Amino acid sequence: MACDGSIPAFDTSEIHKYLKKVDGWYVKSDNDKSFYLTKNFNFKNFKESQVFVNKVGDIAERENHHPDISFGWGYCKVKIFTHAIRGLAESDFILAAKLDKID
Repeated sequence: MACDGSIPAFDTSEIHKYLKKVDGWYVKSDNDKSFYLTKNFNFKNFKESQVFVNKVGDIAERENHHPDISFGWGYCKVKIFTHAIRGLAESDFILAAKLDKID
């Protein structure tokens, strides 16, 4: 479930605690020092990338939590953060875990 902005963003100790629960995701920060999760997914061709992106979109709609997605031939890059708090919350890590389970 998406955040409505009424909670504070995770600090670095909370981020690292949750980061251990997801595989292959990296924490980075924007110029304004807000943290986000990012992961690159690799595929054999454009069609596989597109199918994956559509599945990400379906999950995002169900969760009402929408990541930034860029993709092309053989790749998809996903960036997750909670827009309302300009940082990371538990829901971001839950979404990351759900995306990792896409087959």
